[in-house]
Amino acid sequence: MMNLYRSFLYQILYKILGDEDMMALLLAQRVILGKLEFEAVPSTLKLQVYEHLKDSGVEFLAGIYDPSAI
Repeated sequence: MMNLYRSFLYQILYKILGDEDMMALLLAQRVILGKLEFEAVPSTLKLQVYEHLKDSGVEFLAGIYDPSAI
């Protein structure tokens, strides 16, 4: 049930922010701070969030995510 609320919240934030890159940056920061697990990132934004994590030097936070498998 909590995931449903979280997903709804992210959809609202996406509509408010209106920019996919800004949403990916927000989610990447939440992953870095430990507030969100990478697995909980919506699949449509995972690649962009991974790129932000990689740019920050913390791509290990993405676990076993393989961007080439897309």
